[in-house]
Amino acid sequence: MFETRKDAIAAVAARPALKSGDAIPFDLETYASDVFGIDCMRERLPKGVFQKLYKTITEKSPLDPTIADDVANAMKRWAIEKGATHFTHWFQPLTGSTAEKHDSFVEPDSDGKAITVFSGKNLIVSEPDASSFPSGGLRATFEARGYTAWDPTSPAFIKHHPNGATLCIPTAFCSYTGEALDRKTPLLKSINVIKKSVSRLMRCFGEDGNAIVTVTLGAEQEYFLIDRQFYLARPDLVQAGRTLFGAAPPKHQQLDDHYFGTIQPRILSFMGDVEHALWRLGIPAKTRHNEAAPAQYELAPLFEDLNLACDHNMLVMDVLKQKAAEHGFVCLLHEKPFAGVNGSGKHVNWSVNYGDLNLLNPGSDPHQNAIFLTTLCAVIQAVDKHADLLRATTASAGNDHRLGAAEAPPAIISIFLGEQLTDVIEQIEKGNLKSSKHAGLMKIGVDTLPPLPRDATDRNRTSPFAFTGNKFEFRAPGASQACAGANVILNTIVAEAMDDISAQLEKAGRDNFNEKLQKVLQSVIKKHKRVIFNGDNYTEDWRKEAEKRGLPNLVSTPEALDAFLWEKNELLMEKYGVFTKQELRSRHDVFVEEYSRKIKIEGELSLNLARTLFLPAVSKQLGTLAESINHMKSVGLKSGLNTVISMAERIGKLADSIEACAVRLEKNLTSGKPDKILEEMHKMRVNVDALEKLVDDDLWPLPKYREMLFIL
Repeated sequence: MFETRKDAIAAVAARPALKSGDAIPFDLETYASDVFGIDCMRERLPKGVFQKLYKTITEKSPLDPTIADDVANAMKRWAIEKGATHFTHWFQPLTGSTAEKHDSFVEPDSDGKAITVFSGKNLIVSEPDASSFPSGGLRATFEARGYTAWDPTSPAFIKHHPNGATLCIPTAFCSYTGEALDRKTPLLKSINVIKKSVSRLMRCFGEDGNAIVTVTLGAEQEYFLIDRQFYLARPDLVQAGRTLFGAAPPKHQQLDDHYFGTIQPRILSFMGDVEHALWRLGIPAKTRHNEAAPAQYELAPLFEDLNLACDHNMLVMDVLKQKAAEHGFVCLLHEKPFAGVNGSGKHVNWSVNYGDLNLLNPGSDPHQNAIFLTTLCAVIQAVDKHADLLRATTASAGNDHRLGAAEAPPAIISIFLGEQLTDVIEQIEKGNLKSSKHAGLMKIGVDTLPPLPRDATDRNRTSPFAFTGNKFEFRAPGASQACAGANVILNTIVAEAMDDISAQLEKAGRDNFNEKLQKVLQSVIKKHKRVIFNGDNYTEDWRKEAEKRGLPNLVSTPEALDAFLWEKNELLMEKYGVFTKQELRSRHDVFVEEYSRKIKIEGELSLNLARTLFLPAVSKQLGTLAESINHMKSVGLKSGLNTVISMAERIGKLADSIEACAVRLEKNLTSGKPDKILEEMHKMRVNVDALEKLVDDDLWPLPKYREMLFIL
């Protein structure tokens, strides 16, 4: 009856070992070979067409629609040479993943012969069904029309599959009436917003404001791998992406022996295939390593233009899943697939540049120091004013299990600057006081900052928003979440802060500029320094201190998502044109509904597993114990009798508790209250996990943690 688990273990154990020399050869010529990138465009497009498209890509100038047919023709020929038979507009609806509708290049002509067709119109726009994607009420079922529009700043690419290939064209997705239904559209708007604000701020510093502004992102991706045999034997993993039950094994990550450990050959083979696939897509995968938990790993790329980096991270997640299947694994991107060990995050490393100048690099001269400190203060103001919005971007059913645990920051958003930079900030606030950290007064734009190398600060893994040398690392987003959400908010709130500072500096004019700047930044620091915290964010003392400071602590997803409905946030987004009030509210409704549905799915799964797997296993165990008790009594054997009776009673009480939880859970599922469903799920799990340690190992129906996390 309960053979699935043992069969899974046997299948994994029987897997043949890898042989040396099985690695796929790679040469540098294949890097970005599946991308219709700049070099490919230059080679295949007429010179004038290329120059116009190149200007759109590099300077983000409007696309000249007259070049569309030439670009489409060149792109089609290139894709067909790569084996593509179909094309698709690749977009990012509010489902948490990507979407694509494939159309063939092949069409019959008037003589009934096959020809290949791909026009400028096919390239620029397509029409998927807008009512079938989450819209939060923006689209009704009878209002189906929606559009995908080509994003020329993110290059087209080829997706290979066993029987061919598909040309994928990155696009934005909007409704017939113009509302954004995706993640890319608001991201592109927010990038334009911060570009304008950076240029305005730089003009205050005497720059012409004409240099190209770029926002960059490096997204570290954490994930788990387990053997597919174990995955298929765990209905909770198949349906919910996480284990709803499972007792912690005696050994998991306590010895810290997995983090940065030698990578197991089968895992390394998988990682190599992932990197080769990513490199062909022009994704600069750089770092790979074992993470803290057993069966957990991390992949990190180099920094890229923000829009491209967000697209690339969606592809990274796709490639991880695809290659895992090819290697007999399943890649788990859930934030907390296994209780009691580290969860998986996605560390968003954000920075902004004006020409060749990274505004978050302290620089080596007074002018650059002043720009750096101004940008730093703008970020401090932005995060303090809109911590609620940043928290909302990390809210999800999965991330609720991760935030505040031993490897992730709490729901309280604060900034880590490190001792040296905090000292600089305090000097600016004090104005005319000397600091004990280094001699001299801090006069912005006059004195040179003390040396601030890239690693001037220690790392604080407990901080949700940390300065790490020349960038900020936002550690709160979850592994499965798209990068776009957090970056839309970050771009917009920093733009607002920069505009606020610029407005004050513009009134002052160029006379006594440094003195006026110092007063402006001094005011910003005094007002917003409460968000700076360099200590341990996990402690109860910090929670109490944060409450005294008035920092929001939005613990659960529903209360965090309510920030989208607050008037100050609606006004901000409408002011900058990133979201309309309706679009912002639609996202709230979409994400709240998604949360509720996921909790209900998990609740129904828990109920089903308890009654169809765990309780039957307990019944069989109790039957065996009852037979033993009766037999011992019949032969007059007293030694051990009380032990067997006690064991039966312990197991029976746990079984009764599970059924009582099941009854309450069934009732709560009908009422549909997520908090009540989660409460009963937790109580049920405690009892089931206790049973796992008591029931005969041969009777336990599901693969255990000690097997899934350690047998590869």
